[in-house]
Amino acid sequence: MSLILASTSPIRRAMLDQAGVTYDVMKPAVDEDVIKARHMGDGETLSVRLAEAKAQSVDVEGYAIGSDSVVSVEGRLFDKPATREQAAEHLRFFSGKVMQLSSAVALAKGGAVDWIHGESARLQVRDLSDTFIEEYLAAEWPEVSYCVGVFRMEGPGVNLFDSIEGSYFTILGMPLLPLLGALRERGLMTR
Repeated sequence: MSLILASTSPIRRAMLDQAGVTYDVMKPAVDEDVIKARHMGDGETLSVRLAEAKAQSVDVEGYAIGSDSVVSVEGRLFDKPATREQAAEHLRFFSGKVMQLSSAVALAKGGAVDWIHGESARLQVRDLSDTFIEEYLAAEWPEVSYCVGVFRMEGPGVNLFDSIEGSYFTILGMPLLPLLGALRERGLMTR
């Protein structure tokens, strides 16, 4: 049975590759802005809605994986930064505060959601000086433009934080361990 990852995220692909999952990739046909504009709940609920929409958006006979992440700080939801200046603004806002990063993953079969899982991590951002922010973005831009929290945990972004509570995979952008269990239950992998 086929398995499609409805995502263009290189980190989600790397996670599945490293776990030995066999899959193909399709770009999801989802207007995230419409879903976000209609959303009235918290970040985890939004990440679930986005993951469901992405999984349902690809027309496949087998299963499709949809996943998304949402960052909120002091109740404010953040999008990926559009410019380096916006990335610096986000980092200044995050400085010294708690970031909640919520990630969700969904499996859809024939366009209907078959399974969904969402979870959140709590990241304490350390006090960031303007000098640090400028040096960090000089080294990490434009790579972090694809990251909702303006960081790559697998790179220098780890330096933004004093402490972290939650799953490493959730922070990377997809609750991998629950997904692997769901794939095994459906016979989509034997490991």
